[in-house]
Amino acid sequence: MDVERAKKESPFGGPVAHGYLTLSLLAKLGMEVGIVPQDAVAAFNYGLDKVRFLAPVKAGARVRLRVTLLEAADQGAGRRLLKLANTVEIEGQAKPALVAETLAMLVGRT
Repeated sequence: MDVERAKKESPFGGPVAHGYLTLSLLAKLGMEVGIVPQDAVAAFNYGLDKVRFLAPVKAGARVRLRVTLLEAADQGAGRRLLKLANTVEIEGQAKPALVAETLAMLVGRT
């Protein structure tokens, strides 16, 4: 990362995190907020339905994840498919960095 070059040439006035880096934080931050219940045997990333990158995350900015459960569908055999609305907020900014609908497969004891 060339900070001086980013300050001169970037439309954002400096270095920013790549959107897919911010997207990759969803799994870790989701675990921290307790998406997976303690009685689950396993949880798997099942995919994405919608992703929109709305604002850049400037280097050094603090972010947080807001998650809402949209749906929990029984898949049989102790499995449940969760559909989650995720918003990555940037501290001090009105516009979020990204919004995404993610899918997670929970596996319980059968």
